[in-house]
Amino acid sequence: MFPTRRLAQGGFIKRSANEFGRLSKIAWNTEALHTPTKPYTLLNFEDESTVTECKTMADRAVGGFSTASLDYEPAQSSSNTPSHARFHGSISTKLPDNWRVERTGYAAFRNKDRGFWLFGRLFWDVDPYAYLALRIKSDGRRYTVNVQTDAVVETDIHQHRLYTRHHRLLDTPKSQEEYEFQADSPDAIEDLYPSGVPAALSDVPPESTIISTSTSTTTSGSNGWETVLLPFNSFVRTNYGFVIEPQTSLTKQRVKSIGIGLTDRVDGPFDLRIHKIWATNGISEAEIEEERRICGDNALPLDEGVSSGWTDKSMENSVKEESKQQDRDSNKKGLKGLKSEWEE
Repeated sequence: MFPTRRLAQGGFIKRSANEFGRLSKIAWNTEALHTPTKPYTLLNFEDESTVTECKTMADRAVGGFSTASLDYEPAQSSSNTPSHARFHGSISTKLPDNWRVERTGYAAFRNKDRGFWLFGRLFWDVDPYAYLALRIKSDGRRYTVNVQTDAVVETDIHQHRLYTRHHRLLDTPKSQEEYEFQADSPDAIEDLYPSGVPAALSDVPPESTIISTSTSTTTSGSNGWETVLLPFNSFVRTNYGFVIEPQTSLTKQRVKSIGIGLTDRVDGPFDLRIHKIWATNGISEAEIEEERRICGDNALPLDEGVSSGWTDKSMENSVKEESKQQDRDSNKKGLKGLKSEWEE
């Protein structure tokens, strides 16, 4: 089997070598035999090439007036700002002169198709990980994280609200109309969510979402970076924006693309900064230094389970002592050994 010239020019050999290297490292370190404690980087926007490998989408494709751009922003050492991607533009709900278009006011981006390697199409395998982590700087608008997998229905997308500390509300709204950014009518909400708004798409962060513990309630876009952990098992299956039943879990072994969209349908500019997107089981020692350097007071704490490998040292010590005692008892000879066994 020989790669065609087109595949070779598109980085086929490089992708195959990188994937072989990653899998070989996992096998050599026997990482598949235990829960991973190191992060698995999916999109690192410190690399400018990662930004160019993403595509933006907006309602301009159907004649709308919303705009979306994804630009590379270099690092600023004076403010501890890392190199990152800036997702910005403007949302407009103005309808075009086309009677077929009934709804506008959205913008999004995602990575392009990852291409092929030696054994077929290239996917991300995040099965050993519990969370999708995003380090962002938000303007407080209602963004949604979109994950597309190699599913039976190709247009299915699993979604989760991108909660930040802007959305940590003290009191849960009593009705849908009280939501801060609610721009849809009650009829539209009922069409989108016939069984009610799922917890992962509501305006109140569920307990499973891990966000900064900062007590700041400002919604300014200049209040710093933060890291958000979204559980993979909380993502909601949707199709063209509608929640689909029956719900199926995300196929974590075959992730095709990851992106972020803005669908709050509120006219005006938006600005979201993204530093990195990765899969993790919690903030580990390999991540905590960078987390504290970039996020400062908004940094997430070190996950003790990840740092210890989910092992209880005291339990290990007690088990070792018990085994040693059993060895000493088994070494007893003669009548003393028989007497101890009889008394037990």
